[in-house]
Amino acid sequence: MRHYRIQRGAAAVAVIGLVVASCGGSSDDTAQDAVTTEAANDAPVDDEPETPTETDPEPDTGAATDDTSPEVADDEPDAATGEPVVEDDSDSDAAVGEGFGALPPATGEPIVLGMVNTEGVAGLDFPEMRTDTELAVAWVNEHGGFGGRPVEIEHCTAAGSPESSQACAQELVGKGVEMVMLGLDLFPGYDTFTAAGVPVVGALPVLPPDYTANALFFTGGNATTMAAMVALAVEEFDAQSVGIVSADNPGANGSEAALIAALDKAGVPYNSVKGGDNETDAGFEGLIRQANDGDPDLMISLYADAGCVGAMRGRVSLGITTPMVSTAICGSAEVLDVVGDDALGWYFVGVGETQDTVSAMELDEIIAPAYGENAEATLGLGALGITQLMSLARVANNLAAGDEEVSGAAIYERMATSTDILDFPNDSPLECGRSEAYPSICSFGFPIGTYGADGAIMTVPGFELKSVIDYLP
Repeated sequence: MRHYRIQRGAAAVAVIGLVVASCGGSSDDTAQDAVTTEAANDAPVDDEPETPTETDPEPDTGAATDDTSPEVADDEPDAATGEPVVEDDSDSDAAVGEGFGALPPATGEPIVLGMVNTEGVAGLDFPEMRTDTELAVAWVNEHGGFGGRPVEIEHCTAAGSPESSQACAQELVGKGVEMVMLGLDLFPGYDTFTAAGVPVVGALPVLPPDYTANALFFTGGNATTMAAMVALAVEEFDAQSVGIVSADNPGANGSEAALIAALDKAGVPYNSVKGGDNETDAGFEGLIRQANDGDPDLMISLYADAGCVGAMRGRVSLGITTPMVSTAICGSAEVLDVVGDDALGWYFVGVGETQDTVSAMELDEIIAPAYGENAEATLGLGALGITQLMSLARVANNLAAGDEEVSGAAIYERMATSTDILDFPNDSPLECGRSEAYPSICSFGFPIGTYGADGAIMTVPGFELKSVIDYLP
């Protein structure tokens, strides 16, 4: 399912929260992470399919934008004017033209980008961000590049320390890159990049300073994900109280803090219960029972991967029917294939119904050389790298369509000021700077889905792309 794959890439980011928290420094450094939440639980049940581990990623993300050439009907003239009727084709990238497929190979002057990514460190090893970004580079260079300019990337590997990130910043500035992309970098050298006039964009904010940094991020991390949960609680369930289950570790506590801040802003009381990183079936039943004490209108699980399985089974074993919401990683095929209809009554932030769009088909082409038919099971954090590179290509093509200069600085400026460009491949609007409290975030919309009796995830009506602006603390 194409739409599911990218969301999976976004949910994979959820795992980063726990990893960053446990390996990346003080508690202040661990509050905000990726698109979902935190830690996984490894309590597989004998005789059941193997449950996912906390390194299995989900995504989160997508968009569209290049040109605007809506399709004209051939034989349906307007009855009053006799003129052809312009139709909005929802099954194509109508807001941004026909995508990249018809564009010729890029042959202009190359645009050299830098990329900082953390690799080779225990618990902080994300090479797929680099390798999948290179898949997108190879594909886009055969389909227009960045506004006709072929893309080249200078990579630098950080080691999860301020010193290594700063060394990368100095190295890339010295190489004269036009823009820097952040893969997963805990301590970006923002001051160095700013002093050199090199614009910085990122896949997602990892730590709290990222939200106010001199940079732009394609996703909003914990801040927007937790706000989406609260939006569902308020608008779908009119929740007067909420129960929360989560692990008691730095990553989980950061996710919980973001959730509680959004609940407090919305005026929704909560009962939060903490468990271990790894719980038995009985342990999950105890957590669910405590969180359901007082008959809340909704429960929220901040567990991931195997923790999703344990929480889903625990709720069913207790006969509890209170609906539950989690991050997108609990809506992954790896989890749902294990729990089946135990997922009835669960809602997933960042997961909607499959959509067959031009963007989704282009994503298939991008990943085919490396993943082939196994993409649904294997595409993870690298989806964020693809989203970042291809979304920047759309911004560059927007500049080229207006006969404007295509440069790193121009792309950054257009991204920062435009409201009519969509990200790739989910076609979410880029609205950089819309939130004063989180000026670096550019995306505020989430699909929210629920597991149906037919075994598929269905989008909740009204939550096809729910804006969380009003729920950000």
